[in-house]
Amino acid sequence: MKVLLMVTCLGDVIRPSAAQATVTLLRRLGHTVEFRETQTCCGQPLMNSGFLDLAREQARYTIEVFAGDEPVVVPSGSCAAMVREYPHLLRDDPAWHARAEQLAQRTSELCDFLVHRLGVVDCGARYRGKLAFHLACHLRMLPGAAEAARTLLAHISGATCVPLSGEETCCGFGGSFAVRYPQISGKMVEDKVQAILASGADCVVSTDTGCLMNIAGRLHRAGHRVDVRHIAEILVQR
Repeated sequence: MKVLLMVTCLGDVIRPSAAQATVTLLRRLGHTVEFRETQTCCGQPLMNSGFLDLAREQARYTIEVFAGDEPVVVPSGSCAAMVREYPHLLRDDPAWHARAEQLAQRTSELCDFLVHRLGVVDCGARYRGKLAFHLACHLRMLPGAAEAARTLLAHISGATCVPLSGEETCCGFGGSFAVRYPQISGKMVEDKVQAILASGADCVVSTDTGCLMNIAGRLHRAGHRVDVRHIAEILVQR
């Protein structure tokens, strides 16, 4: 089938390798991937900052960009969850509400799409070492998505999935939260890093670039040599 890739802002600017891995993975599974170059932000930063009119404007724009019937795949629980919020955001605009519902139903986070839409649990990935999974906060908002990510990781040949204390605890990024409350955010990511080190993992894996950026930055500044990967980057590894 043909799928549309919603690359996400952070994915485009900070971790394009995650988007490239997503394309590679979907193509290996026999699907055609279309990237619409007019796409921009999903609007979540605007909504979280209270600029609801601007968030609605951005939602309408995104609905136009991804018009059609094809599935939309997002390598980010955060942005996928935002698209699922479009019907609520546009609930007082009947014409746009219907279109928002249609896009929300077509949009899936990558792991959710692989497991629950395609029925794929083994991507043929290989990894020698210990993997720890950081559960991004917004992934929990998508029913079944966290379990899908764990299932995919469990089927990676050669990998040992090690438990991470406080797996579901926020890393402290939270978009603009890290900018507004740097002291709190810094303490939260330090706690996350200590949990990762205690797990003995060679690599920490997550589904959202914001979390990966925050965790990787803290690990790097502290001089720790733990790899940090988007799950798509692990799933394409052979």
